[in-house]
Amino acid sequence: MSSRLRHSALRRWLVDGLITAFLLLMGGFGSQFAEQNQEATGTLRTALDPLAYGMIFAAAAVLIVRRRWPVTTLGVVAGLTAAYLIVGYPYGPILISFAVSIYTVARELPLSRAVWFGGVAFVLLALHAFFPFHDFTNTKFGGLLPAAAFVAVPFAIGVTVKVSREAVQRARADEARRIADDERLRVAQEVHDVVGHGLAAINMQAEIALHLLPRKPSEAEAALTRISRSSKEALDELRVTLAVLRQRGDRAPAPGLGQVPALRDRLAESGLPVTLSVTGSAVELPLAVDLAAYRVVQESLTNVLRHAGTAAATVAITHLPSSVVVEVTDTGRGGVVPVGSPGHGLEGMRERVTALGGTLSAGPLTAGRGWRVRAELPVAPDDSTDTDGQW
Repeated sequence: MSSRLRHSALRRWLVDGLITAFLLLMGGFGSQFAEQNQEATGTLRTALDPLAYGMIFAAAAVLIVRRRWPVTTLGVVAGLTAAYLIVGYPYGPILISFAVSIYTVARELPLSRAVWFGGVAFVLLALHAFFPFHDFTNTKFGGLLPAAAFVAVPFAIGVTVKVSREAVQRARADEARRIADDERLRVAQEVHDVVGHGLAAINMQAEIALHLLPRKPSEAEAALTRISRSSKEALDELRVTLAVLRQRGDRAPAPGLGQVPALRDRLAESGLPVTLSVTGSAVELPLAVDLAAYRVVQESLTNVLRHAGTAAATVAITHLPSSVVVEVTDTGRGGVVPVGSPGHGLEGMRERVTALGGTLSAGPLTAGRGWRVRAELPVAPDDSTDTDGQW
């Protein structure tokens, strides 16, 4: 049992113990006041005696296990209360013990079962109104109304508390599922960015190797060497990414804009010339912003490898006082992305950027030629947004 479960169980036992102790004290002193009041009004049938106090204390004491065995507790308390009233002892705190047991059954059991047990308890409690059973001319129908109240009121309160508790539990479960879904999407996006970029570079180098193998084996061998190096780098980055995702705190190993020059060099070996320019005074960016900016550059250049054909790319990083702007352009085929089909890469970039309070635009530079992706990210993310993908 975890410490949290032990703490919860201990708290329940403590609460039930306090309730039981309170009802024992009330039963001992409050019953005397009830007896004196009914004696003064002339309605007292039977004075309190040791048997009466035994019933009162037993009905209160059994409540210590009310949540573990609610039906058994109700049966014992209802039986003792019914016998107490049938003998003619004064109405008093024993009825509070009965009400607590009714409340517990309504709160702990399914509604259909709770209604059935509550009905049986009402019948037991109402028996005193017909005592003595052979003399129906003196039946006290007025006693049925208090009996119904001591069943209906705590039963309604118990059902209300149960419904509220279940609503809170459902809300917590929904929130936990939402957080888990957000985390899975974040992991999928991280893996997509790392693996997608690596595979695109390997695919480009493999095509070059296949093209050169018949005529220039030495150059093909160099391309295969680059494939080996690219695959190793992709695997290393994937391991780092997965290690970071397993951590709940520091994200320092995650890549950022400082790794763009190394990315440029790897792509140059894959056959994609990339020009890099940095404008403004570079400042230390929040980890989430730095990672998102890097992923925009990485995914944009990966898309150039995949879709632009023979092209060159330009990466421009501009540091502004309150934001950082990343712009990737290429001289490839360009074109128009079909409406409603932006692709996982572009959609993932947009989700990353907008989650941090930034903006992203993407589209062709000119009709049928070239493509541009531009993202602007605030240096200080929006306080209302959790940069880990959780609200």
